[in-house]
Amino acid sequence: WVELLGIERVGRQDDFFALGGHSLLAVSLVERMRRQGLPVDVRALFTTPTLAELASVVGDAAEVAVPPNRIPLDCTRLTPELLPLVSLEQAAIDRIVATVPGGAGNVQDIYPLGPLQEGLLFHHLLQREGDAYVLTALFGFDKRERLESFLRAFEAVIARHDIFRTAFAWEGLPEPVQVVWRNASLPIEEIALAPEGVDVAAALLERFDPRRHRLDLRVAPLFHAAIAEDPEQGRWLLLLRQHHLVADHTTLEVLFEEIAAYQSDRFDGLPQPLPYRNYIAQARLGQTSEVHTAFFQELLGQVDEATAPFGQLEVRGDGAGIEESRRCLALGLAIRLRQQARRLGVTPASVFHLAFARVLAATSGRRDVVFGTVLFGRLKGGEGADRMPGLFINTLPVRIEAGEEGVEAAVRRTHRTLAGLLRHEHAPLALAQRCSGVAAPAPLFSALLNYRHSPEGNEAFVAARWEGIELLWAEERTNYPLGVSVDDLGEGFSLTAQSLPEIGAERLCGYLETATESLVAALESAPETRVRELAVLSEAERQQVLVEWNATEAEYPKEQCIH
Repeated sequence: WVELLGIERVGRQDDFFALGGHSLLAVSLVERMRRQGLPVDVRALFTTPTLAELASVVGDAAEVAVPPNRIPLDCTRLTPELLPLVSLEQAAIDRIVATVPGGAGNVQDIYPLGPLQEGLLFHHLLQREGDAYVLTALFGFDKRERLESFLRAFEAVIARHDIFRTAFAWEGLPEPVQVVWRNASLPIEEIALAPEGVDVAAALLERFDPRRHRLDLRVAPLFHAAIAEDPEQGRWLLLLRQHHLVADHTTLEVLFEEIAAYQSDRFDGLPQPLPYRNYIAQARLGQTSEVHTAFFQELLGQVDEATAPFGQLEVRGDGAGIEESRRCLALGLAIRLRQQARRLGVTPASVFHLAFARVLAATSGRRDVVFGTVLFGRLKGGEGADRMPGLFINTLPVRIEAGEEGVEAAVRRTHRTLAGLLRHEHAPLALAQRCSGVAAPAPLFSALLNYRHSPEGNEAFVAARWEGIELLWAEERTNYPLGVSVDDLGEGFSLTAQSLPEIGAERLCGYLETATESLVAALESAPETRVRELAVLSEAERQQVLVEWNATEAEYPKEQCIH
């Protein structure tokens, strides 16, 4: 415990969260226990905060045994018995193999999709032009040689990890599958965009705008590199596109760390890569659908109306027209928030979830709200999941009462709800939605909250660590009309809101900041304050709504009747 928490003295009755415990530390704790041969119930990390209580629950959960990959290196024909993670007839297998360059000899594995992968593929097939889940980043290099070195390192990382050599197949199949190729090369396209006076960076972004251009998911890798010379700026540009199906925030950190390791001759010292199939086995063979169903029926069974902040119910968007705004919380507020979270034995994430629920309640006319929350997905992802590339995160609904309950009790209740949800982090969103009383095709929710740990200066694209490389631009979108990411920077917090223009991303950031400030103040001095009494409008907007818009007095001739 002392080594994990990085402090000198730890007592058995010390509080896990008061000592700085959070979800990423929980991952380290789980991995340490597993390496020692100790099974662990990860939910205990959140429901039993003291170290003594944690110790008492270690050993009451078992990890799924992952069936081995039975495909030999010299395989010339794939058959059903070689694919233990998926049930496919021979004709379906032959159709899949026919799509892979090199045939059966280039197929390393075939297995089903993870829970969020199913949803992302659905949205890809739904959208005929563009794709909300193609992530793009633009880099600048001071010289061509440095760019080529970067691309060689990228190829080496692709060769190292199976998820980066994965394609997807669904046509004519009983269910979609992902197909791991043994060999897949990064497609590199050099573009001539350098007539005098042209903004090469803007032209490159326009040419590969994800609102209009897609990646072929049937071909590995799901990356594309476009390079162009920018002579007026004296640099080379790299526009890197990738699909969210094969990467999450942690994956990008690992990707760029390993590119840096390759360029500094540390590549051979990296740990042995683990196959993404290990996570798929945990997700598919762990909790049964009956267990997931029972949990979500209890959580959502009485919900018969969608939570629609600002009246927004369209959740099949492509990310077009979404605006973004960012702001950092005042450091003093961040410190006070952490103090209250430690006092209550909860995570800061629980405080932000309740504050976000208050915002949704105020903007949807409801007190009992449902919204999507992004789960880390790696707590029960198997050994080594903390550094395994791939899409581990999942989006699941959380239901929070933001009405009559006192704020302190509500924070504790929110914490327990999130702890319960962790046990079902691999449940499909579609299953959870079916457990509610909201009839399809109406969505259960249209707002998303993503609480993530992002140490300051450690963005997903960490180009700044290399000399001569600059990250010029990056973008990620979702299909939701509004969402907020809370970045936990270790000490402070930053908010990133994305929304339709009629809502206003800056306005959304302000609402959450005001609600958070009001919640922390109530926890400090009036913990019985009802959640519905927490402020959401800033003082400026409150003045506008209550005073300026009500300044309607007008002079009228006293000698005339109203009619």
